[in-house]
Amino acid sequence: MSDRREPETVDVGVRLRVVPNARCSEVVGMHGDAVKLKVASPAIDGKANNAVLELVAELIGVPSRSVRLLSGAKARDKVIGVEGLAALEVRHRLLAAERTRK
Repeated sequence: MSDRREPETVDVGVRLRVVPNARCSEVVGMHGDAVKLKVASPAIDGKANNAVLELVAELIGVPSRSVRLLSGAKARDKVIGVEGLAALEVRHRLLAAERTRK
């Protein structure tokens, strides 16, 4: 008898479109298939990336160490992953945060 396990599902992450140097940090809505975020930090020395990760953690209610940048360190289009949450759940929480701030 072979020990065959089901392959684990790989969560590809949440696509973000980031606008640095904004007046305030917030979720703006959707930009194509990405969640659009504005962050007040400039895109210098990774400050905007750190601001994105902190904002996402705050809005979805997880510790900041659970959120990591998977791709797009030097681009406006980024992909993030959140430990313990599926991409769809993260996206829903971010969009819910956008609706509650209006």
